Amino acid sequence: MEKKLIVKICTGTLCYVMGGAELQLLDEQLPAELLAQVEIQGSPCLDCCNREDSQGAPFVKVGDRIIASATIEKVIDAIKNELNA
Repeated sequence: MEKKLIVKICTGTLCYVMGGAELQLLDEQLPAELLAQVEIQGSPCLDCCNREDSQGAPFVKVGDRIIASATIEKVIDAIKNELNA
């Protein structure tokens, strides 16, 4: 079985209010060829809000990379980059 890229979407209150609610629909926006290669998970907190270098909610973790001020478009681009690396 092929290992899938883990995509964690923060579902904490701040992230949810700042756009994370829309990110919950990521699986509906991903092209089928990408969806087959990723596992999308919700996370109660990615512990990014309290970092001094934090660039703003919502946060998504694609593999080991944190996406700040995440949008569906940014996350899809990050998934493509990770899968092509």
